[in-house]
Amino acid sequence: MSEHILLTIDGPRATITLNNPAVHNRLAPADIKAFIGHLDTIDAATDLRVLVVTGAGDKTFCAGFDLGSLRPGVAASADDGGGDGRRYSFEILCDRLEASRVPTIGALNGSVYGGGTDLALACDFRVGIRGMRAFLPAGRLGLHYYPSGLRRFTERLGPGVAKRFLLLAEEFDGNELHRIGYLDWLVERAAFAAKVDGLATTASGLAPLSLAGMKASINDVACSVFDEDIIRQRIRTCAMSEDLVEGIAAVNDKRKPVFRGR
Repeated sequence: MSEHILLTIDGPRATITLNNPAVHNRLAPADIKAFIGHLDTIDAATDLRVLVVTGAGDKTFCAGFDLGSLRPGVAASADDGGGDGRRYSFEILCDRLEASRVPTIGALNGSVYGGGTDLALACDFRVGIRGMRAFLPAGRLGLHYYPSGLRRFTERLGPGVAKRFLLLAEEFDGNELHRIGYLDWLVERAAFAAKVDGLATTASGLAPLSLAGMKASINDVACSVFDEDIIRQRIRTCAMSEDLVEGIAAVNDKRKPVFRGR
């Protein structure tokens, strides 16, 4: 595992920290592989209820893919040629984060550049810090962005804003990122940790089967792959769960529910 991608677990909360601030937390192929490995660990641990993704340092959340690993003639989403195909590409990492079983919070401790903008978009929620900036320089470099990244930008922000990111390589400040919906919350640095902690605590206290099912269904609808039968199966799973029994009992008893994810 890469020393630049750290996984810490505190009760029901997992945190993945991009730990290479000297290079603005850019991700090399080995970092991407480690990140995906941590996502596999989190999805397999049913006692984990929420994931926070953040960066080390106070300048940059993530500056995207390490361009030193990129070779002309090879797509930006390709791997390092080590025999894993596209299994450990930046594109696959973002897709895998988007599909994570648990709610994900992008705790953007600083500015976001390049593929880091898509890594943040792959999280369910994003908290930013005043003074941060973001831009996507694909057009400045001669790169064509990968398909699922184009989908996320267009789907979440609309085609007009996606074109500002990709066709103008426009640089956005924190206020504009909040206005266009890229950020769900924009806070002062002094309030950042408390905001992230509050969101993580809220998410980890809700019914995990319900959240996992609704997250998957919302993503399906957003991707235009709406399948009512699949959604209704998720509804049935929750309707037959011990968590629903506990949730109703807690309401009747006027107490906080204790969900077990089954």
